[in-house]
Amino acid sequence: MMEKNAKIYVAGHRGMVGSAIVRELERQGYTNIITRTHKELDLCRQDAVEAFFAEEKPEYVFLAAAKVGGIVANNEALADFMYDNMILEMNVIHAAWQNGCKKLEFLGSSCIYPRLAPQPMKEDCLLTSALEKTNEAYALAKISGLKYCEYLNRQYGTDYISVMPTNLYGPNDNYHPTHSHVLPALIRRFHEAKEQGLPSVTCWGDGSPLREFLYVDDLANLCVFLMNHYSGNETVNAGTGKELTIKELTELVAKVVGYTGEIRWDTSKPNGTPRKLLDVSKATALGWTYKTELEEGIRLTYEDFLHNPMRAER
Repeated sequence: MMEKNAKIYVAGHRGMVGSAIVRELERQGYTNIITRTHKELDLCRQDAVEAFFAEEKPEYVFLAAAKVGGIVANNEALADFMYDNMILEMNVIHAAWQNGCKKLEFLGSSCIYPRLAPQPMKEDCLLTSALEKTNEAYALAKISGLKYCEYLNRQYGTDYISVMPTNLYGPNDNYHPTHSHVLPALIRRFHEAKEQGLPSVTCWGDGSPLREFLYVDDLANLCVFLMNHYSGNETVNAGTGKELTIKELTELVAKVVGYTGEIRWDTSKPNGTPRKLLDVSKATALGWTYKTELEEGIRLTYEDFLHNPMRAER
């Protein structure tokens, strides 16, 4: 268990996940949280990362920093996504190990699982078949981080763990028109359609793909829970175990935002993977379940969108 005054470093504290982890740690009474902005510490610079760890010697590390983007960004910048994520995570994990960090938790993504993995996806389906080509570069980097933690445990007896979240949403999300994920993109589109009084909104595909969504504060709660209660080489899936169609999601967002116009579907556009659901029985067996239902989570997220003009601009 982490002591309340233990020195805890949260890497990526300005992102959606990192900021939620900081909120959760503070809520639970942890008092010695250290952070660095990208300007203060570039995690892609090995010398800078090593100097930081040598000076600060954090006892616990939550590695939530990453170069992320939607399907367009992932596909256009394959080399950048691979290099930045691989270098960043290797620097942090290696420096943590060199400086005697008690425990490190690595945050991945459900995109690490095979494109045609059996559904719902269990942790042990990792590396059993080919990855989705559009985010292969990001997935390979994340798998490498997860495996490096496992190999350090095997070779040096460290206690480094990893968590693989499903689709996340919540405060501090990115609402960029083309570089955001599906849920924040829908919030923005329906909000703007409502403001402009547009009679209809057109969405991609036919709305049939199934997706799972986890509110980011629930993920943060699980991250702290695992840091205190889990050790093991295999990753832990983070999700709700529930799914809905993109059509149902779209209608739910429209309802929360208060858009009453027509929703149309452009079936000439691609649907993406038909189904992506995590098997969350491992987290459940450890004694953890999510708290925030989707409609409530979307409402909280929409409030964040309305009160964060900077977020809306990005």
